[in-house]
Amino acid sequence: MLAKRLIACLDVRDGAVVKGVRFEDLADAGDPAALARRYNVEGIDELVILDITATIERRRALAETVRKVAAELFIPLTVGGGIRTEEDAEAALDSGADKVALNSAALADPSLLTRLAARYGSQAVVVAIDAKRQENRYEVYARSGRDRTERQAVEWAAEAMERGAGEVLLTSIDRDGTRSGFDCELTAAVSSAVSIPVIASGGAGTFGHFHDVFTTGRADAALAASVFHFSEHAVAELKAFLRDRGVPVRL
Repeated sequence: MLAKRLIACLDVRDGAVVKGVRFEDLADAGDPAALARRYNVEGIDELVILDITATIERRRALAETVRKVAAELFIPLTVGGGIRTEEDAEAALDSGADKVALNSAALADPSLLTRLAARYGSQAVVVAIDAKRQENRYEVYARSGRDRTERQAVEWAAEAMERGAGEVLLTSIDRDGTRSGFDCELTAAVSSAVSIPVIASGGAGTFGHFHDVFTTGRADAALAASVFHFSEHAVAELKAFLRDRGVPVRL
């Protein structure tokens, strides 16, 4: 079994890290470069920067923030938010990102995934899916959870994979920031539908939540923000907890 990855997420607005609940009520959580430096030392496996208002404000992800964060890292960096064109992706990668994550732009033009995969390789293309439960299904939302689409999360993940995405960043809007646990049902459904890695996001609050999403949820990686930003759970302690329970993690 491949080792599971732990990923820290920096939600950035106006150059600062912020965190909210269900994509709302954002509060300051620190400096991106300082947090990146700390995570690099603590042993996080990867880092994701999401410029959460870039799509709404119709601008590119902040290149200067990406450069500052990349300078602190020796681990893979994914950048999302405002990646609408091949030129936007090129700017993020040139600034130091290893991967780009696309949400709203991929929904509007799925062929963008294919073009980027052809240009940079599927390993550099992440489809970000924000999903909310509606009765017995999960609906996809665009523009940082503001716009409901006609797509279903499982079907869209499978299509995105076929179009060239090499990874799925799957966020439960219902669980985001609540610390009530990942949506393992959503994660397992998407993981069963694709053969590419699925990163679970939204709801991390305890060590047990990570164990649940790696086992019941069948996630390949788990992403969190608050539980890492505020030093509530040291990365090394979390990895030891998972190893003791039979979940393979990177040293």
